[in-house]
Parts: sequence; C-alpha cells; structure tokens
Amino acid sequence: MSIEKAADPERSGATEQAPAGRRARKALRTRESLAAAALRLVLERGLAAVSVEDVTDLADVSRRTFSRYFPSREDAVLDCLRADFARINAALAARPADESPLTAYRAALRVWLTDEHDPAWHRRPGVRELFGLIAEEPTLTAAYRRICVDEEETSVRIAAGRLGLDAGRDLRPAVAVGLGVAALQAASRAWVRHPGTGPAGAPGLPELVEEAFALLAAEPPPDGPDV
Repeated sequence: MSIEKAADPERSGATEQAPAGRRARKALRTRESLAAAALRLVLERGLAAVSVEDVTDLADVSRRTFSRYFPSREDAVLDCLRADFARINAALAARPADESPLTAYRAALRVWLTDEHDPAWHRRPGVRELFGLIAEEPTLTAAYRRICVDEEETSVRIAAGRLGLDAGRDLRPAVAVGLGVAALQAASRAWVRHPGTGPAGAPGLPELVEEAFALLAAEPPPDGPDV
C-alpha cells in the first residue's frame, strides 16, 4: 500500500509543490524585508546617506542576497510602488470582459484604492514623503519612471488581450491605458502637493482620482473637419 501511495502522481505532485511554495513565500518575505529596510533608511536619512550595506545590515542579509532581488538601492526603495502597480494590473486583468479599457482601468484603481487588506498610497505612512524624494533625487526619478513604463506596458498588454487586439499594431489599448495612467499621475501629484483629506482639508487621493477621470469624460471632442 505504501508503495502505491508513493507512486501516486497526485500525491507526488503535492509533495513537490509544497517546498516550492515555501521557497516562494520565503523569497517574497526576504524581498519585502529588504524593500522595507531601504525605504525606512532613505526616509530617515536621505538617499545620499544610505548604502546597500546599510540596507543589508538592517535586513540582516548578505550583499549577495540583496543583488539577487534588486539591481540598486533605488529599486529597493521603490519596490513598494512597483508592487502597487502590479496590484492595479492584477485588478485590471480581473475586470469583466465587456468593460472598455478605460472603464476597466478606472475600476481597477478603485479596487486598489479601497483594499482594506493591503492599503494604497493614501493610507500608508511615508508614501507622500517618498514621492517628495522621487521629485528631488535624479536617480530615484529615473528608477521610478522606468517602473512606470514597465508597468504601463503590462497594462497595455492586458487591455489588448481583453479586446483581442495586437498591442503592437492597434493604438486603442495604449491610448486608453495612457489616459488612465495620466489621470492617476495627475491625481497623485495633486495629493502629494496638497496634504489633507476631508472637508477641512484638501481632497484625498481617491477623490482626486475620481475628479481626474471625470475631467477625462468631460473633455470635448476636438473641433475641426474630420480627417
């Protein structure tokens, strides 16, 4: 009986998958620990005063381990933002197929902004300060732009797949996603510049995102003859 169980492919597959799952969870915890350490140190000291060794010391891992996850300290500092864009894309991929790309992107942002389990930017301490550093530090600016480009390309591929289009040939997915990303970025910049939420202060990020999309919807078509 024991030999038959050992030869059972379903049991064998489960045994092989369990260690792989544990390794993946451990890798994710290590990555998150490094990213959290990098962000904490840079917010406390400023980018120029933080080295990779400072980050690895705080996370209690080796320099080699750091290099396995991140090419630079900037990438480690910004990994939380990369993860947010990945969550938005996951929500976009899960939207109903009959939604237009722009409507689906707006809905994906709402899912991200209202997530109680994993809070978005407006409910996480230090994010506004991080965006301030991104604006001030050229290497952080460059790294953030690279993340934005990479994740926007993923969004375009998702939008194209929903429509059954070739993202390399058809402009519709790229234009729709570009408008959605522009609305998010405009709302985020306003949120960073004007702290405060609710009636006594400036609008919060969710309200600013809704305002930005409402402005897109209200934009009149261009004047002039048809081309």
